[in-house]
Amino acid sequence: MTPEQIEKLPYRPCVGLMVVNRDGKVFAAQRIDSPGPAWQMPQGGIDKGEDPRDAALRELEEETGLTSEKVSVLAETVDWMPYDLPHELVPKLWKGKFRGQMQKYFLLRFNGDDSDINIETEEPEFSTWQWMELDTLLDNIVPFKRDTYAQVIDEFRPVILADC
Repeated sequence: MTPEQIEKLPYRPCVGLMVVNRDGKVFAAQRIDSPGPAWQMPQGGIDKGEDPRDAALRELEEETGLTSEKVSVLAETVDWMPYDLPHELVPKLWKGKFRGQMQKYFLLRFNGDDSDINIETEEPEFSTWQWMELDTLLDNIVPFKRDTYAQVIDEFRPVILADC
């Protein structure tokens, strides 16, 4: 695909989840389909007609095994945040129908125990996970998502600091 063709593609509607534990650390996981480091927070598409908050809780369970009873929703981003995929990934993901994703992020307080987390789900997306310090999260995220993550961190930081 040419850059001009990619630029004309829409964004995929998506939710992202920043899950923080009692210590203010953020859940991050290594993508199972990446040969190199590709850490991210849980995220996923919004089904047609689905409420973004409902999509966030569904994706949380699908990717981490955590049910809505194990978290509290603390906040959501004011705006939707787009990110573009690297051009070489566009034809490989979502059958080349999207240039990237338009995301609404939710901040979730994790109220369970680490043993509640199970990334070995029906369709696993992650090979491993860890709790990361908020200030080191950006250093570990794939480069094309860093600007979006920086915005999410800036928006949610006051809520996290007030809640911990």
